Amino acid sequence: MTEITQAGKALYQAVADSLMQQIQNGELQPNERIPSESELGTIFGVGRNTVRHAISDLVNQGVLRTVQGVGTFVADARYVKTAEYLYGMSQEMEMHGVEISSRVLQAELIEADAFLARRLQLQLGAEVVFLYRLRMMDGVPTGLERAYLPHELCLNILDEHDFSKESLYGVLSTNYGARPDHAEQEIEAKLATDEVARMLELEQPAVVLVFHRSTHLADGRVIEYVDSELRADRYRFNANLRLHSPLNDFVFERRPVKATEQD
Repeated sequence: MTEITQAGKALYQAVADSLMQQIQNGELQPNERIPSESELGTIFGVGRNTVRHAISDLVNQGVLRTVQGVGTFVADARYVKTAEYLYGMSQEMEMHGVEISSRVLQAELIEADAFLARRLQLQLGAEVVFLYRLRMMDGVPTGLERAYLPHELCLNILDEHDFSKESLYGVLSTNYGARPDHAEQEIEAKLATDEVARMLELEQPAVVLVFHRSTHLADGRVIEYVDSELRADRYRFNANLRLHSPLNDFVFERRPVKATEQD
Protein backbone atom coordinates (compact mmCIF):
# COMPACT_ATOMS: atom_id res chain seq x y z
CA MET A 1 0.00 0.00 0.00
CA THR A 2 1.29 3.47 -0.87
CA GLU A 3 1.57 5.73 2.17
CA ILE A 4 -0.01 9.12 1.88
CA THR A 5 0.40 11.68 4.66
CA GLN A 6 -0.91 15.21 4.86
CA ALA A 7 2.51 16.80 5.47
CA GLY A 8 1.00 20.23 5.69
CA LYS A 9 -1.30 19.82 2.69
CA ALA A 10 -4.82 18.56 2.11
CA LEU A 11 -4.98 14.78 1.82
CA TYR A 12 -6.62 14.92 -1.61
CA GLN A 13 -3.72 17.09 -2.82
CA ALA A 14 -1.23 14.45 -1.70
CA VAL A 15 -3.13 11.87 -3.76
CA ALA A 16 -3.25 14.22 -6.75
CA ASP A 17 0.49 14.91 -6.44
CA SER A 18 1.25 11.18 -6.36
CA LEU A 19 -0.83 10.55 -9.49
CA MET A 20 0.82 13.50 -11.22
CA GLN A 21 4.26 12.09 -10.37
CA GLN A 22 3.30 8.71 -11.85
CA ILE A 23 2.21 10.45 -15.05
CA GLN A 24 5.40 12.51 -15.27
CA ASN A 25 7.55 9.42 -14.58
CA GLY A 26 5.81 7.50 -17.35
CA GLU A 27 4.22 4.95 -15.01
CA LEU A 28 0.87 6.14 -16.35
CA GLN A 29 0.86 6.80 -20.08
CA PRO A 30 -1.30 9.20 -22.15
CA ASN A 31 -4.76 7.71 -22.81
CA GLU A 32 -4.18 4.96 -20.23
CA ARG A 33 -7.09 4.23 -17.93
CA ILE A 34 -6.29 4.81 -14.26
CA PRO A 35 -7.61 2.53 -11.48
CA SER A 36 -11.17 3.06 -10.26
CA GLU A 37 -11.98 5.28 -7.28
CA SER A 38 -12.34 2.27 -4.99
CA GLU A 39 -9.06 0.79 -6.24
CA LEU A 40 -7.23 4.08 -5.72
CA GLY A 41 -8.74 4.34 -2.24
CA THR A 42 -7.25 0.95 -1.40
CA ILE A 43 -3.88 1.81 -2.99
CA PHE A 44 -3.53 5.09 -1.10
CA GLY A 45 -5.41 4.13 2.05
CA VAL A 46 -7.94 6.96 1.77
CA GLY A 47 -11.69 7.31 1.35
CA ARG A 48 -13.49 7.57 -1.98
CA ASN A 49 -14.40 11.22 -1.38
CA THR A 50 -10.70 12.06 -1.08
CA VAL A 51 -9.94 10.16 -4.29
CA ARG A 52 -12.86 11.83 -6.06
CA HIS A 53 -11.58 15.27 -5.01
CA ALA A 54 -8.06 14.47 -6.26
CA ILE A 55 -9.35 13.21 -9.62
CA SER A 56 -11.60 16.25 -10.04
CA ASP A 57 -8.64 18.54 -9.39
CA LEU A 58 -6.52 16.81 -12.05
CA VAL A 59 -9.41 16.83 -14.53
CA ASN A 60 -9.77 20.59 -14.03
CA GLN A 61 -6.05 20.97 -14.75
CA GLY A 62 -6.39 18.97 -17.97
CA VAL A 63 -4.15 16.18 -16.66
CA LEU A 64 -6.92 13.57 -16.58
CA ARG A 65 -10.12 13.19 -18.59
CA THR A 66 -13.27 11.28 -17.73
CA VAL A 67 -15.47 9.25 -20.07
CA GLN A 68 -18.98 8.76 -18.73
CA GLY A 69 -19.66 5.13 -17.96
CA VAL A 70 -16.14 4.05 -18.97
CA GLY A 71 -13.62 5.53 -16.54
CA THR A 72 -10.90 8.12 -16.08
CA PHE A 73 -7.91 8.33 -18.39
CA VAL A 74 -4.60 10.16 -18.55
CA ALA A 75 -5.06 13.08 -20.94
CA ASP A 76 -3.11 13.02 -24.18
CA ALA A 77 0.41 14.43 -24.18
CA ARG A 78 -0.40 18.10 -24.30
CA TYR A 79 1.16 20.80 -22.22
CA VAL A 80 -1.51 22.49 -20.10
CA LYS A 81 -0.99 26.24 -20.05
CA THR A 82 -2.91 28.13 -17.37
CA ALA A 83 -4.10 31.72 -17.36
CA GLU A 84 -3.48 32.37 -13.68
CA TYR A 85 0.22 33.19 -13.40
CA LEU A 86 2.89 34.82 -15.54
CA TYR A 87 5.86 32.57 -16.30
CA GLY A 88 8.40 32.33 -19.05
CA MET A 89 8.12 29.18 -21.13
CA SER A 90 11.29 27.69 -19.60
CA GLN A 91 9.94 28.15 -16.08
CA GLU A 92 6.55 26.67 -16.96
CA MET A 93 8.06 23.60 -18.60
CA GLU A 94 10.36 22.92 -15.65
CA MET A 95 7.38 23.09 -13.29
CA HIS A 96 5.63 20.41 -15.37
CA GLY A 97 8.67 18.17 -15.55
CA VAL A 98 9.12 18.79 -19.28
CA GLU A 99 12.58 19.16 -20.82
CA ILE A 100 12.67 22.44 -22.72
CA SER A 101 15.25 23.33 -25.35
CA SER A 102 15.56 26.20 -27.79
CA ARG A 103 17.15 26.93 -31.12
CA VAL A 104 17.90 30.58 -31.83
CA LEU A 105 16.80 31.32 -35.39
CA GLN A 106 17.51 35.04 -35.34
CA ALA A 107 18.88 37.50 -32.77
CA GLU A 108 19.62 41.10 -33.67
CA LEU A 109 18.90 44.76 -33.00
CA ILE A 110 16.21 46.30 -35.18
CA GLU A 111 14.48 49.68 -35.33
CA ALA A 112 11.00 50.11 -33.91
CA ASP A 113 8.38 50.55 -36.61
CA ALA A 114 5.03 52.15 -35.80
CA PHE A 115 3.58 48.87 -34.50
CA LEU A 116 6.51 48.05 -32.19
CA ALA A 117 6.84 51.64 -31.01
CA ARG A 118 3.22 51.53 -29.87
CA ARG A 119 3.50 48.08 -28.29
CA LEU A 120 6.76 48.81 -26.46
CA GLN A 121 5.99 52.45 -25.61
CA LEU A 122 9.03 53.67 -27.57
CA GLN A 123 9.87 56.40 -30.03
CA LEU A 124 9.72 55.48 -33.70
CA GLY A 125 13.13 54.15 -34.75
CA ALA A 126 14.28 53.27 -31.20
CA GLU A 127 16.51 50.20 -30.83
CA VAL A 128 14.64 46.96 -30.22
CA VAL A 129 16.06 43.54 -29.35
CA PHE A 130 14.57 40.89 -31.65
CA LEU A 131 14.87 37.27 -30.51
CA TYR A 132 13.32 34.53 -32.67
CA ARG A 133 13.45 31.00 -31.29
CA LEU A 134 12.18 27.52 -32.07
CA ARG A 135 10.99 25.97 -28.81
CA MET A 136 11.03 22.22 -28.22
CA MET A 137 9.45 20.05 -25.53
CA ASP A 138 11.23 16.75 -24.90
CA GLY A 139 12.94 17.22 -28.27
CA VAL A 140 9.71 17.79 -30.22
CA PRO A 141 9.31 21.15 -32.04
CA THR A 142 6.42 22.79 -30.24
CA GLY A 143 6.42 26.52 -30.86
CA LEU A 144 7.91 29.52 -32.64
CA GLU A 145 8.48 32.57 -30.47
CA ARG A 146 9.28 36.10 -31.64
CA ALA A 147 10.19 38.36 -28.72
CA TYR A 148 10.78 42.11 -28.93
CA LEU A 149 12.36 44.07 -26.07
CA PRO A 150 13.38 47.73 -25.56
CA HIS A 151 17.17 47.69 -25.89
CA GLU A 152 17.47 50.53 -23.39
CA LEU A 153 16.18 48.21 -20.64
CA CYS A 154 18.55 45.33 -21.44
CA LEU A 155 21.69 46.78 -23.01
CA ASN A 156 23.96 44.29 -24.82
CA ILE A 157 21.77 41.36 -23.82
CA LEU A 158 22.37 39.55 -27.12
CA ASP A 159 26.15 39.91 -26.85
CA GLU A 160 26.37 38.57 -23.33
CA HIS A 161 23.84 35.72 -23.25
CA ASP A 162 23.08 32.54 -25.18
CA PHE A 163 19.33 32.09 -25.39
CA SER A 164 19.56 28.61 -26.78
CA LYS A 165 20.52 27.71 -23.20
CA GLU A 166 19.34 30.56 -20.97
CA SER A 167 15.89 31.68 -19.88
CA LEU A 168 14.97 35.15 -21.12
CA TYR A 169 12.93 36.00 -18.03
CA GLY A 170 15.68 34.62 -15.81
CA VAL A 171 18.31 36.81 -17.47
CA LEU A 172 16.09 39.90 -17.34
CA SER A 173 15.40 39.43 -13.64
CA THR A 174 18.91 38.46 -12.54
CA ASN A 175 21.15 40.56 -14.78
CA TYR A 176 19.08 43.64 -15.53
CA GLY A 177 16.79 44.03 -12.54
CA ALA A 178 13.90 43.92 -15.01
CA ARG A 179 11.60 41.36 -13.46
CA PRO A 180 8.42 40.74 -15.49
CA ASP A 181 5.46 41.50 -13.25
CA HIS A 182 2.21 41.30 -15.22
CA ALA A 183 0.98 40.94 -18.79
CA GLU A 184 -1.94 41.22 -21.17
CA GLN A 185 -2.39 38.29 -23.51
CA GLU A 186 -4.60 37.55 -26.50
CA ILE A 187 -5.08 34.09 -27.97
CA GLU A 188 -6.38 33.05 -31.37
CA ALA A 189 -6.37 29.95 -33.54
CA LYS A 190 -5.35 30.09 -37.18
CA LEU A 191 -4.18 27.85 -40.00
CA ALA A 192 -0.43 27.36 -40.08
CA THR A 193 1.48 28.67 -43.06
CA ASP A 194 3.53 26.13 -45.00
CA GLU A 195 6.72 27.55 -43.45
CA VAL A 196 5.40 27.28 -39.89
CA ALA A 197 4.09 23.76 -40.54
CA ARG A 198 7.49 22.72 -41.86
CA MET A 199 9.35 24.12 -38.84
CA LEU A 200 6.92 22.59 -36.35
CA GLU A 201 6.79 19.28 -38.24
CA LEU A 202 3.04 19.48 -38.85
CA GLU A 203 1.04 17.91 -41.65
CA GLN A 204 -1.05 20.42 -43.57
CA PRO A 205 -3.71 21.57 -43.08
CA ALA A 206 -2.79 22.27 -39.46
CA VAL A 207 -3.98 24.67 -36.78
CA VAL A 208 -1.70 26.62 -34.46
CA LEU A 209 -2.51 28.61 -31.34
CA VAL A 210 -1.24 32.18 -31.58
CA PHE A 211 -0.40 34.09 -28.40
CA HIS A 212 0.14 37.87 -28.44
CA ARG A 213 1.50 39.13 -25.12
CA SER A 214 2.67 42.47 -23.74
CA THR A 215 4.67 42.03 -20.54
CA HIS A 216 5.22 44.82 -18.02
CA LEU A 217 7.52 45.63 -15.13
CA ALA A 218 5.96 46.47 -11.78
CA ASP A 219 6.14 50.19 -12.64
CA GLY A 220 4.10 49.64 -15.81
CA ARG A 221 6.88 49.92 -18.39
CA VAL A 222 6.73 47.34 -21.17
CA ILE A 223 9.68 44.95 -21.04
CA GLU A 224 8.58 42.58 -23.82
CA TYR A 225 6.13 42.05 -26.63
CA VAL A 226 5.98 38.49 -27.92
CA ASP A 227 4.15 36.61 -30.67
CA SER A 228 4.11 32.83 -30.26
CA GLU A 229 2.77 30.17 -32.61
CA LEU A 230 2.22 26.90 -30.77
CA ARG A 231 1.21 23.46 -31.95
CA ALA A 232 -2.47 22.98 -31.10
CA ASP A 233 -1.93 19.23 -30.74
CA ARG A 234 0.65 19.80 -27.98
CA TYR A 235 -1.06 22.52 -25.96
CA ARG A 236 -4.23 22.85 -23.97
CA PHE A 237 -5.13 26.23 -22.51
CA ASN A 238 -6.78 26.16 -19.08
CA ALA A 239 -8.49 29.08 -17.33
CA ASN A 240 -10.34 29.21 -14.02
CA LEU A 241 -13.51 31.29 -14.36
CA ARG A 242 -16.36 32.23 -12.07
CA LEU A 243 -19.68 33.90 -12.68
CA HIS A 244 -19.69 37.51 -11.56
CA SER A 245 -22.18 40.30 -12.02
CA PRO A 246 -21.64 43.96 -11.13
CA LEU A 247 -25.08 43.75 -9.54
CA ASN A 248 -23.53 41.65 -6.78
CA ASP A 249 -21.61 44.73 -5.65
CA PHE A 250 -24.75 46.68 -4.84
CA VAL A 251 -27.40 46.32 -2.14
CA PHE A 252 -30.86 47.34 -3.26
CA GLU A 253 -33.33 48.72 -0.74
CA ARG A 254 -37.03 48.97 -1.46
CA ARG A 255 -38.43 52.30 -0.31
CA PRO A 256 -42.10 53.28 -0.17
CA VAL A 257 -43.25 55.75 -2.78
CA LYS A 258 -44.59 58.89 -1.18
CA ALA A 259 -47.71 60.43 -2.63
CA THR A 260 -47.39 64.08 -3.61
CA GLU A 261 -50.10 66.67 -3.55
CA GLN A 262 -50.89 68.48 -6.73
CA ASP A 263 -51.83 72.16 -6.77
